[in-house]
Amino acid sequence: MGCSPGGSPRGPRGGLRRPQPRAPLLLLLLLSMLLLCTYCLYCLTGPCQPRPLGGAASSASAASAAPPPPPRQEQEKPEASRAVLPPGPGPGPGGVLAVASGSGRQQFPQALIVGVKKGGTRALLEFLRVHPDVRALGAEPHFFDRGYDRGLRWYRNLMPRTLEGQITMEKTPSYFVTKEAPRRIYNMSRDTKLIVVVRNPVTRAISDYTQTLSKTPAIPTFQALAFKNLTTGLIDTTWSAVRIGIYAKHLDNWLRYFPLSKFLFVSGERLVSDPAGEMGRVQDFLGLKRVVTDKHFYFNETKGFPCLKKPEGSSRPRCLGKSKGRPHPKIDPQVVQRLQEFYRPFNMKFYQMTGQDFGWD
Repeated sequence: MGCSPGGSPRGPRGGLRRPQPRAPLLLLLLLSMLLLCTYCLYCLTGPCQPRPLGGAASSASAASAAPPPPPRQEQEKPEASRAVLPPGPGPGPGGVLAVASGSGRQQFPQALIVGVKKGGTRALLEFLRVHPDVRALGAEPHFFDRGYDRGLRWYRNLMPRTLEGQITMEKTPSYFVTKEAPRRIYNMSRDTKLIVVVRNPVTRAISDYTQTLSKTPAIPTFQALAFKNLTTGLIDTTWSAVRIGIYAKHLDNWLRYFPLSKFLFVSGERLVSDPAGEMGRVQDFLGLKRVVTDKHFYFNETKGFPCLKKPEGSSRPRCLGKSKGRPHPKIDPQVVQRLQEFYRPFNMKFYQMTGQDFGWD
C-alpha cells in the first residue's frame, strides 16, 4: 500500500481513502436526537407553550395561559318585574301573588269587606276610596262564593294596580254567610284583614226584603216569608233575609280559620250617625293614616245617611245611588217584636265573641 506524494493514505487501487467518523461526533448526534425525542414526547403529553418574547405577543400568551373566568351568573330581576310569592298560608294555592303591570302592580287584596248584605258595605267602600292609599275594586267580584272555579289568577287580574304603600281591597257581602269562603280566603293568604259591617238583624232583614220587593213586587209579604207558622211564632231560618242576621253562627265558621285579631266589626248604625268616628277605626285597623275625617262628610236629610262632600274638580257631592236609602214598608210591630226575641240570644253570643256591644237589645 503506497502513499501519495503529500503523505495521504491511498486505497488498494491507488485512490484516496475516506476518513473514518470519529466516536465523539457520533455521541453528540445521538445525544441531540435523544433531546429532540424527549422534547416531542413532552409536547405530546402536555401543553407546550413557547416562551413569550414580550410586548403584545407576551400579553396574548399570558391571557391564553390564564384560567378561564367563572360562568356569568344571571342577575336577579328586580322585585317589581317578577312574580312575588310571600310565605303561603299552608295547604292550597297559598300566598299573595303580585305581578308587575304597567304603573304599579296587580295583587291579591290585603283586606276584604266580607259582610254583611244591607249592613252598609257599599257606603264603607265608597268612604274608603277617598283615601289615597286605598285602591278598591268597584264591583262585587263574588269570587270566593260563586266564581272560585275561575282560579286565583283570574281573580288577581280583576284588581286595580297599586303602588308601593297602597293596599288593594274588594267587597262582597255574601262571603260572610258562605261556608266555603273562610277556607278559600285562608288558602289565598292567612294574613288577609277582614271587615264585617253589621247592623241590627231585624232592621237588616227588613231592608233586605225592601230591596227584593223593589225588584219583584209580586213576592209574599214580609210576615209570610219570615214565619213558618204565624200562630206559634216559629221563625223560618231558611229564608236568607232571616238567616244572614244570625251573626254568631256565621262567625263561628270564620274563627276556624282566622283569629279574632284579623277582624274588624263595623257598626252599620254608627257608620250613619258618626261616619268619621267609624272611619277612624277602619283606617287604624288597615294601618293607614287617618286621612278620611269629619271634613269629608255631610248628612243628606233626604236619603237619611251621610254623603261625601264635593271633591275637588267635581260639580256635585258624592252620594250613594237611588238603590240606597229606600223607604221601608210598614211591618206589624208584633212581627218586629217576635224577631227581636228570636235574635236576642244570638246577639248576646255575638257580643261576647267580638267583645263589642252593638246596642241592638
